Amino acid sequence: MRITLTNVFVDDQAKALRFYTEVLGFAKKEDVPVGEDRWLTVVSPEHPDGPELLLEPDGHPAVRPFKEALANDGIPAAQFTVDDVRAEHERLTALGVRFTQEPLDMGPVTTAVLDDTCGNLLQIAARK
Repeated sequence: MRITLTNVFVDDQAKALRFYTEVLGFAKKEDVPVGEDRWLTVVSPEHPDGPELLLEPDGHPAVRPFKEALANDGIPAAQFTVDDVRAEHERLTALGVRFTQEPLDMGPVTTAVLDDTCGNLLQIAARK
């Protein structure tokens, strides 16, 4: 068994695609029309055949209250591994990304939390 796909609910797929590719640096993998929405996935450019992240529309009535509750409580919807949290924090801050948690040493890892502009908090983490 292996993980090949996971999702993050987004309020606007076009805006999410721009943020996740142009700001975070992921690469678009799939973009298939599905009614009014799209099956839209991104991958790490370092692992184009690795796990895909589905930028899934948050139109289901249960999703938006769930997303809002997580964000209000400061809980990230997803976590991404980076080589250096502080360097990534500097790069993303220079691009205008808003962080809700500055880089923080937490035992064997360093983490930071950012706003994806699509209703989610995302955590970046690196092992020391």
